[in-house]
This record gives sequence, structure tokens and C-alpha cells, in this order.
Amino acid sequence: MRAKPHVDRPLARPPHMRASALMWLALAALLVAPPLVSAWLSPSGAPQGWLLACLAQTAAMIVFALSYNLLLGETGLLSFGHAVPAGLGALAAAHCFNRYAMALPLLPVIGGVAGAAVGALTACVAARRAGTAFAMITLGLGELVAAAAWALPGWFGGEAGVPIDRASGPALAGWSFGPDRQAYWLIAAWCFAACVAMRVLSRAPFVRLANAVRDNPRRAASLGASPARARAAMIVLGSAFAGVAGTLALINVELAAAESVGMMRSAAVLIATVTGGAGAFFGPVLGALVWVAFSVGVASLSRAWMLYVGVFFIVVVLMAPEGLAGLAARERATLARTGWRACVAPWCLALLAAISGSLAFVLAVQWAYAIRFGDDDASANAFAALSTHAQWSLGAAIGVFSAIAWLAARRASALRRARFGANVAHPEAQP
Repeated sequence: MRAKPHVDRPLARPPHMRASALMWLALAALLVAPPLVSAWLSPSGAPQGWLLACLAQTAAMIVFALSYNLLLGETGLLSFGHAVPAGLGALAAAHCFNRYAMALPLLPVIGGVAGAAVGALTACVAARRAGTAFAMITLGLGELVAAAAWALPGWFGGEAGVPIDRASGPALAGWSFGPDRQAYWLIAAWCFAACVAMRVLSRAPFVRLANAVRDNPRRAASLGASPARARAAMIVLGSAFAGVAGTLALINVELAAAESVGMMRSAAVLIATVTGGAGAFFGPVLGALVWVAFSVGVASLSRAWMLYVGVFFIVVVLMAPEGLAGLAARERATLARTGWRACVAPWCLALLAAISGSLAFVLAVQWAYAIRFGDDDASANAFAALSTHAQWSLGAAIGVFSAIAWLAARRASALRRARFGANVAHPEAQP
């Protein structure tokens, strides 16, 4: 009997490659689909202005968070002054655009070069240090630049900042970039290109060297590598992409403000990166989406949005130290190992606890803000106008939601320990 000829079959893609491809498709869909759908639904055929502004802010924050992850995730450098290269890069780009006739699509290049120059100066001071020393040095440099922003109004523009007019530059293929939709497509293209560039860089050999310096700098030095040089290279690269992110924000709002180099912006990118997860490439992207959801969506509804950001950040750090992306990867691995039947009950109970606890906390905070600020807070007017009976009912509802959250959380934790083991229930206990 004749044997069948052997035919080579293409190997199936590993699961992590399929997940990476899906994440890239999701990022492209996030940048492209909403404006197209909005334009299709709009009678005028143009996307909504508020949607384009929100998406442009999201795109700039994605690049900003990924640039910070080159320091924190890839090199293990905790920086409290990452807003400095972003803000100074945007300021340099604004001055160049106002003084010279240059096309707007080239503006992020100017911001990236200026950010890299700022990163080189930072590396000269801080690259020989790591850990707490590096964090304190960057904090001092950030405060120094923030103080200089008000002492040098000719460069920083003072309280008014440095404005630009997008349409004042040369047109490109009939695009003046004055309309919001043209500026947005430029920002989206630069965002996707910067993400691809940082993904390619994350697989480069010198980034692997930076990973080795992050994990064990003494062993890397004993093998002939220079930890200071590896850190310096990553600081320059991270600062360059931060300058690109700052310039994308400049194109969106047409203003480079002095506050763009302040501590608040550095804290924002730190929260976004840690919340999303510094251990995965797309973790900072997820964290950027969460930050924009709070700073734009929640901020438009309540003046307590910063309180919600702080509490959410604390909960993520306590419950999922690896970030939201790491939590998703851990739960996906648990699902693959145990099957969906074992995961449904703990997941449903955890979701119930999260929803009930969030409702109780939001109701309590909004009620407290209504008592404190009264008519000054439009979002709290409904709580301020409650009768005495309604206030007692509201207090009871807060207590009920809190009890449900506590009981559901305890039951979910017990089920996870019983079905998956203690190490799965408490990931920080893993060796």
C-alpha cells in the first residue's frame, strides 16, 4: 500500500501572537471607526467635534503612556518628571511653527528632537542612578522646569501659553489642517506610527540589554554592559516619544501651556501606565483609555473625578499589582487551565462586588459633595434637594450596596482559593 506523500502544513500562530494581532486591530479600530461612524450618522457628513477632540486626546495620551513605559516597564526607572520632555518638546514645536513656514505634519518631528535633547540632558544627571535616587532626581528636575515656566514668560508664554494656528502652515495635498477632522487624522496617523515604532524598539537588542539592567544591573555590568549607558539610551528614547506626544496634544488644542511641564501631567502618565500595566506593551494603552475616561467622561459629570481616579488607582495597585493588562492575562491563563465552568461563579461574584461597591462609593461621595458644596456643584443638585425621608433611604441604599459588595467579595475570594489555589487568589504570593 503506497504511503501518502507528506505535505507541510503551515504552523498555527501561538496564542500570544494572535492576541497581539487582535490588540493592533483594536487600536486601529479605536482610531478609525468612531469618526467614520459619526460622519455616517451625522446629517452634515462630518464627525462630531467633541468626539474628535476626545479621540485626539486619547491618541496623544497613548503615545505619552507608551513613552513612559520605555522607562518604567523596560528599564525599571520610576520618573516623576516625564512631563518635562513632553511639555518642552511641544513648546519648541510651537515656537518653530510660529517663526518658520513649515508643514504641520512635520511638527511632531521637531517635538521629538527637542524631547530627545531634554532627555539627553536628564541622562547626564540621572543615568548613573536608579530606584529612589532616580525618582528624586527627576522630581527635582520637574519642579525646576515648572518653576522656570513662570520665570521665563518669553519662552513659556506665561499664563496664556504659546498658541499656534494650525491652518497658518503650508497646505499638503489640499489639506490645511484647520478643520478638526483633518487635524485628527494627522494625530491618529502619528499615534499609530509612534506605537509601531515603539513596538519595534521594544524588540531591539539594546532594549533587551535595558531589561537586563532593570532586572540585575550588577550582573549586567559583570558581563561587560554599562548600566548607565543603557539607562541613558532609554531615557533619550522615552523623552523623544514624549516630545512627540506633547506635540500631538499641541496640534489638538493649538496651545502649549506652561502647566504642561507640571507635576500633575507627570502624575497622570504614571497613573495611566501603572493602571494599565507596565509589564505588557498594550498595558499603557489600556491605562491611557482609562485615564481619558476619567478626565473627560467622569470630569464632565462630577467635580470629584480626581477622587475617583485616586481610589481606582489604589484599588488596582492592591488587587492587581500587574495592572489591568496583567490581570486580564492572568485570568485568561486561569480560564485556559481550569475551563469556563470553574471561572463563571468567581467572576460573576467579583463583578457583583465591583458594581455594588462602586455604586455605594459613588452615592456616598456625591452625597458628601452635595452637603459640602451645595449649588456650586451641578452634579450634586439632585442630592442636595433630597428630603429627610429620601436621605434616610439613600443612606440605607448605601449600606445595602456596601454589604452586598463585602459579602460578594468574600465569597468570590473563597471560591478562588478553593478552585484555583492560594497563589492564583493572591498573585503577589507567587515566587
